[in-house]
Parts: sequence; C-alpha cells; structure tokens
Amino acid sequence: MPINPENWKIEKIAVVGPGIVGMPMAAMLAHAKICIGSDAPAKVVVVQRNSPTSGWKVDAINSGRSVIGGIEPDLDRIVAETVAEGLLSASHDYADLGDADVILVCIQTDKDGFGPDYGPMFEGLSGIAQALQTKPEGKTPLIIFESTLAPSSMSTLIREYFTERNLVEGQDILLGNSPNRVMPGRLVERVDDSDKLIGGLHPVTPQLIKIIYSHVVTKGELHLTNSLTAEIVKTLENAYRDVRIAFSTEIVRYCDTNNMDFYKVRDAVNARLAQEDSATSDPNAVPTGGLLIPTIGVGGHCLPKDGILLLWRQIQHSADEYPSLILESRKINDESPQETLLLAERSFGSISGKRIALMGAAYRFNSEDTRNSPTLPLANLLLDHGCEVVIHDPYVKPNDQKLVQFNLSDYFTQNLEQALETSEYAIFCTAHQVYDTEFRAAIPIAKHLHGVFDGCNLFPASAFDGRIQYAGIGRGTKPPEEEFIDFTYAGFRIMELGVANEVNAFVQFANSRFAPDAFNTVDFKEVQRIAGTCVTGCDIVDPVPVDVVPDYKGFTPRLVSLAKEAEE
Repeated sequence: MPINPENWKIEKIAVVGPGIVGMPMAAMLAHAKICIGSDAPAKVVVVQRNSPTSGWKVDAINSGRSVIGGIEPDLDRIVAETVAEGLLSASHDYADLGDADVILVCIQTDKDGFGPDYGPMFEGLSGIAQALQTKPEGKTPLIIFESTLAPSSMSTLIREYFTERNLVEGQDILLGNSPNRVMPGRLVERVDDSDKLIGGLHPVTPQLIKIIYSHVVTKGELHLTNSLTAEIVKTLENAYRDVRIAFSTEIVRYCDTNNMDFYKVRDAVNARLAQEDSATSDPNAVPTGGLLIPTIGVGGHCLPKDGILLLWRQIQHSADEYPSLILESRKINDESPQETLLLAERSFGSISGKRIALMGAAYRFNSEDTRNSPTLPLANLLLDHGCEVVIHDPYVKPNDQKLVQFNLSDYFTQNLEQALETSEYAIFCTAHQVYDTEFRAAIPIAKHLHGVFDGCNLFPASAFDGRIQYAGIGRGTKPPEEEFIDFTYAGFRIMELGVANEVNAFVQFANSRFAPDAFNTVDFKEVQRIAGTCVTGCDIVDPVPVDVVPDYKGFTPRLVSLAKEAEE
C-alpha cells in the first residue's frame, strides 16, 4: 500500500554523502528526534563510500566529529551530541540503507561542457538501488534529492534509472527533491532559518517531505511544488546571482579603467533599487543587493555550473548558439583572474619576477572550500607571468584535492609569517575574518612588502601606512558622476528584463516537452514567487520587451546589449 501522511512511519533515515549539505542535514535530522508513527526517535545513518579521499569521514562521524572544516557554528556540537545519544552513525555499506524509510541523496553534481555530469551521483544511486532490492515487503521509501538537478532530470533520467532496476516511482519508491540553499560558514543557520522548496513527481511526495523537514526547518517556510519547478528555481537562483555578479563586474571594470569609486556607484544604485545591504562596508556580510561585490572571480560549486544546468535541455535542443545573458555571464566571470592580474599591474607596475603572496585559497571567507576557487587559476597565471608565488590559507588543508589538481600543493602554506616574510606584494583573494587582524599584526615582519592588492573588499585604504601601496578591485578615487549612476541603474533594469525574458522562454520550452500533466506543469509566476524567497536575493521581474539600450560615453555592458539582441 503506498504511503500517505496518515499511515507513514519513520524509523530510519539514510543520508548519502556527508558533504556541506549531507552533514548538517544528517546531524539536524538526528538532533530533532523525529517521532513519526513511532514513539522512538528515528535513527540517522550516513553512507559514505570508502574512497581514498573521503573514506575517513565514516570514522570521524562515528567518533562524534563533523567532517566540515572552517568555522561552522553549532555543527560540531550537534554531531557530537547525536552520536553520543546513538541517533547518528555512519557506514561505508549501502546495505545499511536497505530498510530506510527516507533516503536523502546529497551527492555532488557537476557540469560536463554544456550538460550535467551525474557520474558520482549515479554511482551512489547504484548502491541505493541495489540495497533496495531487498527492502522489507510493503515499504515504500521516500528518496529526496538534495543534490542540484538540471531541469527535467527527475522526470527523465532518475525515474528511468530506478524503473530499469524494478523500482517504479509511485509504487516501489517515491521520488522527491528539495534542493539545498546552504552556505559554507552558516550551514546550521541556513537549514534552520531559510525557506526551502520541496518538489515531487507525485502530489503526495511534497506533503510527506514537508512533514519530516518541518522538524529541521523551524524558522523558514516550506514551499510545495513539483519536481520540474523545484529544479528550475534552484538552478535559476544561482544563475541569476552569477548574472548579477557579471553585470557588477562589467561596471567595476569600467570604474577601474577610469579611476572611479565603484562602491559609491554600488550603494547609490542599490538604494534606487531598494536592494541595499551592508556588504560594501562589511567584508563578512553576504551580499544580497542588486549590484553585488566583484572580486577576483566566481568560485564555489554552484554558481559556475547552475546556469548551464538550467539551460541544458534548451542548449541541447538548439542547433545554433542563441543570445543568452546566463551563458555570457559565465564568460565574463571566468575572465576575472586575468583581469585581476592586469589591474594589479596597472596599479603597481610590472610584477613579473616579483614575489607574490596570494591570501586565501578557499573561494569563500571563513571556509575551507576550494571548489572552483579563482585563486587557483590566478596562481597559475602569475606563475606563467614569471612571478614567485606562495598561497596562504588558515583553513585549507595542505593535501587539498584542488591544490593537487592545479599542481599548486608545493606553493601552499598555512603559516602566515612564511607567506609574508619575503613577499613583495600580497593579493587578498578571500576575506577570511582572521586576515583583518592577523595580517595587520604581521605587517612588521613583512619587511619586503611594497603593495597590497585587495581583491575581495577586505580592507579600507586607510588600513595601511605610506610604506605599503594599496590598490584593489573597485578602489578608484574619483566619485561617480550622477549621469553614470543613472546609466548603471538603467542598465541593471534592462539586464533583469533580459533574464526574465530568457527564463520565461525556457519555462515555455520545458512545459512543451517535460510536463505530462497539470501537476507537473511549471507556472512562471510560481517560479518568480519561490525564487523570491532566496535569502541572497533572486527577484525575477515580469517578462516584457526591452526598449532602449543606453550607453555612457560609448560604453554599454555586454549583458545589456544581449538583453536587446535576444529579442531580435
């Protein structure tokens, strides 16, 4: 008999993949002591394959330690408490989830060219499918994908995968998705506080997910929808953030070329947009305004791939390339490490042959996460430029996989004095909080330091005496003309129209091919509504034609031009 909210019983929850999503979800589900259809709290088992790089996580969890580094308030405590209470454990054996009532899939997905790379995820699904061949009779496990999926993946690839293994959606299993909105450095807080979207292929599935997730999402709202809408909203949130960074980057490049203070532009434009935040003055605040904070590049696992995942099926369908703000934003943001090198040389003169300290290998402040960190390609650009490079980070491990992948392990240190003692220039790539105090304290030992380049909005120019030259992204000294603020505001409005039109076209495309019934149909207004609950800002405007494209002294951002070109 298929499960429903009235007859549901949860005794065991499995979480596959204890990364930055799976670890907090597993710990918080165990900590919630969920009793559904039973007087005893559901036990949570984490499943991690015994790989050379991640197999250690099982022993770490079973000893009561979180496997997430950096600064993560409350997570270490919750893991220790739930393991001690016998509610949380970890295993290498997928067979341990064979009798689970709920299975969370928290395996990293990626892109491969202009499509998704689901290799690691399907490896995990293979273990899940094999374990469920011997599931107890009558049990219909709920499988929830926290992983980011390209739109249509659930209704096509994943449903078909399980069907081929005699696990039929709606009969043997229920497939749902609740793509995460976590953020390194705030994992517990984001699960607890943030609104969360919940989708499924069957109408009962979101209702069931809501019952269990309401125990851990205690301050945010749960938004029920179908899987296709959930896939679109999740990838759109990151794609639109990538576009806003790219637009801000185009503006800051113009400002830097013309010695204009970008941050005065940012604050003025965001005030007009009614999208102000404190990130201009606080380097550890999460930017949520319209204009974001351009840095040395866009890192992390989500932003560099999710725009491509969003448009995957449309790219696959189109024989020719089509004008896309989302795809062009990837090109703009990928240019940033090279643009950083050029700006540093405009500020300091040639740095070829100089000793350079790159401060921060993680892509995000107070984190150990190096995935797609722009510091790493910048380091290789500097090495190719003839520089002597040292990379410092207090949280990243010396054997970090990305350092190894980029052949940069030999250039890395966790020792601040070692990084600074012979360096002539320091480029700040990550706004780790400790840099604000420890770097300033270490300046007396940096006897050869001539210049500091602020690539992450970490310091005010007043932080340094006359001995050390200060420069950085967006640090022009001239105030912007009112005309330029008007131009930037108008350009932002055109850019957001271009995104809305592109997303609306994709929704129509997706509905025509992947929405078999009313429940699984996507409503653009619902995409707008749910995306608007993203805490880092995803306000999608109504789609309307773009009228006039402005320019300022011959300058028009590429994204603004594309917004008009896409309609022609």
